[in-house]
Amino acid sequence: MNHDATPSATPSTGVVSTQTVCGAPCWVSLTSRDLEATEEFYRAVLGWEWRSAKLGDRFRIALVDGAPVAGIAAVASMWQMAVAWTPYFAVPSADAAVSRAQERGGTAAVGPISLPPGRAALLADRDGATFGIWEGDLFTDWETWRKAAPAFIRLHTRDAFDAAIFYGEVLDWASERPGCVEVRYEGDEVVLRSHGEIVARIESGALGAAPDPTIRPHWQIHFRVADVAACARAAESHGGSVLREGPEEVVLRDADGAQFTVTSRREA
Repeated sequence: MNHDATPSATPSTGVVSTQTVCGAPCWVSLTSRDLEATEEFYRAVLGWEWRSAKLGDRFRIALVDGAPVAGIAAVASMWQMAVAWTPYFAVPSADAAVSRAQERGGTAAVGPISLPPGRAALLADRDGATFGIWEGDLFTDWETWRKAAPAFIRLHTRDAFDAAIFYGEVLDWASERPGCVEVRYEGDEVVLRSHGEIVARIESGALGAAPDPTIRPHWQIHFRVADVAACARAAESHGGSVLREGPEEVVLRDADGAQFTVTSRREA
């Protein structure tokens, strides 16, 4: 979902529509209780700059070198939602995607609602992992977003094969639709590619292992950074915490409780 989306009289050159980019991640959004505190945290940890969004004073857009990479919505308290990062996927029809999700055991938390020039909905899969969908125009500089935005997103779930079937049917992955996401099983993961680039992974443990009932299914956002150790120290000094740390990847929790991962730019 593009928090800054505005309708245009005629389609402008370079606009990418969800009609042609099918099932790919197209935006990431964070729910927050305190916009100013959230801005300060991510400015310190990820070096983001901020500007207001056209949707109103409850929304902000994060910028990297002037390119929009993520949004913040101060709606956690208003909508009684958990503070969390959520990926949004491009769909040709929000109504059809919501119907398919509900038919397959998923739930609709919000929407579809109109946010010109498109429509959005917030859903949960049948194991409870939250995700969003967006129907409409994407950024005119969408390829810039793809390069500046998260390295990829990863679904931690109890059964990767079952999850891939659910999302594939809801988001038209591996279908005959032009531009759809490609699905490959590589090792113990389901790897998703859009236009040849890895955009998402689904994991649940060793192939053939029984589903782990202790896993709380969720989508984890991975952001590219130059120095993961520096991000970890900055997070701790600004009210966040380090949940897991390695030389190339660190899992963090921000000051409001949302989890995310920073990944070294050197990682392929």
